[in-house]
Amino acid sequence: MAAPEQVTRTGCIACELSSGVRPLPGGRLHESSGLVVEHCVGPLGVGTLVIKPLRHVVHVADLDETESAALGPLLRRTAAAVTEVIRPEQVYVCLWSHMDREPGHIHFVVQPVTKVDMVRFEAAGPELQLAMFRAGESPGEPEVDAVCTRLRPLLADQSQ
Repeated sequence: MAAPEQVTRTGCIACELSSGVRPLPGGRLHESSGLVVEHCVGPLGVGTLVIKPLRHVVHVADLDETESAALGPLLRRTAAAVTEVIRPEQVYVCLWSHMDREPGHIHFVVQPVTKVDMVRFEAAGPELQLAMFRAGESPGEPEVDAVCTRLRPLLADQSQ
């Protein structure tokens, strides 16, 4: 089956990061079956990754057969890579898509959560993510680049 055409939407942050319109700290970590793995931009911490379709997709139901078949195994491999590199207490996986209360490009956030994070923000789960957004402290590019250098080979390893 041919690779799906990359359809991007102007003004979509997810599309602009994948297509190079916006700078992507850490670069692309993995691409296969119409899905990409990138480091998350924003305040969710070093090692937080995003899995998303290359093409602009707003609903899970709109994923094609290739994308949907690859998603589960890629989520597991990505969580395993994050676990190996970060050694968190837990890895959260959640679907995000809204931007300004409108459905946007779907992306699965794979976030390592450490005890240090939970103690610092006095929260866990969605409350932790909200507290991290309120604090607004995004990791620096050197930190992101360093963790991406460690994650990239783990994501390339198909045997994981």
